[in-house]
Amino acid sequence: MVAEKLHLPAAALRSWPRRFPANLRRLVRAHAVRLAALYFLVFAVSVLGVLLFVYWTSANFVERQTEATLEAEINGLAEQYYQRGLSGLVQIVAARSAGDRGDAMLYLVTDPDGQPLWFKVETRFRGRPVTHPVLGSLITINGGYRLLVGRDISDAAAFRDRVKMTLLWSGLVALGVGLLGGAAMSHHLLRRVELVNRTSERVMAGNLSDRVPLDGTGDEFDQLAVNLNRMLDQIERLMTAMREVTDDVAHDLKTPLARLRARLELALIGPSDAASQNEAIRSAIDEADRLLATFNALLGIAAAEAGAGRDAAVPLDLSEVARSAAELYEPVAEEKGFSMSQSIEPDVKICGDRHLLSQTLANLLDNALKYAGGGDLQICVFQSEGRAILEVADRGPGIPEADRATVFDRFVRLEPSRSTPGNGLGLSLVRAVAQRHHGTVALADNRPGLRVRLEFPLLAS
Repeated sequence: MVAEKLHLPAAALRSWPRRFPANLRRLVRAHAVRLAALYFLVFAVSVLGVLLFVYWTSANFVERQTEATLEAEINGLAEQYYQRGLSGLVQIVAARSAGDRGDAMLYLVTDPDGQPLWFKVETRFRGRPVTHPVLGSLITINGGYRLLVGRDISDAAAFRDRVKMTLLWSGLVALGVGLLGGAAMSHHLLRRVELVNRTSERVMAGNLSDRVPLDGTGDEFDQLAVNLNRMLDQIERLMTAMREVTDDVAHDLKTPLARLRARLELALIGPSDAASQNEAIRSAIDEADRLLATFNALLGIAAAEAGAGRDAAVPLDLSEVARSAAELYEPVAEEKGFSMSQSIEPDVKICGDRHLLSQTLANLLDNALKYAGGGDLQICVFQSEGRAILEVADRGPGIPEADRATVFDRFVRLEPSRSTPGNGLGLSLVRAVAQRHHGTVALADNRPGLRVRLEFPLLAS
């Protein structure tokens, strides 16, 4: 009947008592709640200590004042007794007791038998007996006479009670404020953590574009959110690149594999003479070599982007790497009608992988020799503003500015016919190696031709 009235399923009502303790246990286990409870405990102990100190000093001050007043009164009466005798003492006591002095002082003078010679005691209020706390001091004088001087401390007791109640309420208010502050702090922390948790859940569910929202305060949580968002950006880029690579591999390798298969089929159904079969086998081997080169380039790019072989990074002379590459390619360049020039500063030191840098420079020189067609080919190495610069410039047709950002992607080739040998992975490897060495790569117009500029952090001497 309750389930029908609330329009809730009975199963939900039965499970609610089980979920509530679970949620409570989860809340108690939360680090933010435990931290807030610890802060509240420290705050409560501090407030309690301060209030006790205030109460103790206030109460002691009143008591010390009363004791000092009594001591001064007794010393004065004793001095009068020594100067004027017993009769003079009684007269002084009577004079001080006359009228309403408002100081709540009480006096009693007795003979050796305990009979009072003079006393002043207030005993009634509105016809009813009342009790007042009194702080007094008794002294014995010559001849067995006694002098009792007291002071009504009911006002002091009332003041102490008032201070006690004030401090009690102040402590309760302070503890309440501390509890509310701790709850607000834990709620704020839990809210920020919950935002990260919800974003992580959505990302794990497949929404790679989701990001942790920022509060704009610039605090530690915002810094954490910025770092997490950068990490998610990198993951999204890697996932997108992986999908693109998969599509590109499937697209670009489909044609060579189909061509390889067709050639092998023609070899089977064609003439059976040895020369034809040898030619078919050589063509198949060449096609397989191109496929293997493509796969090796992909593996090299993946290894460079993943940072594999970081231990191979050692201090090296970029100038020497450039000279070695220039000497290696100079005969090939002259054979193809290029004139190679060098402008290499000595001792340009960086920290890197010699093999990857040599492969990068070889890719740039291969591209220049392949597409420039002739003219001057220049290799430059120099230092500028704490950076090591490596440039390869040619006098070919260059790359249009609109296409300079896309040529670094895998399998991108600006030649529509794709008749020139290549797989479109050379500049992709160059960018991966530059990023692997914390460097940058940029394309610029050489007027005419193309200038490829790589910058690396200069090794501190």
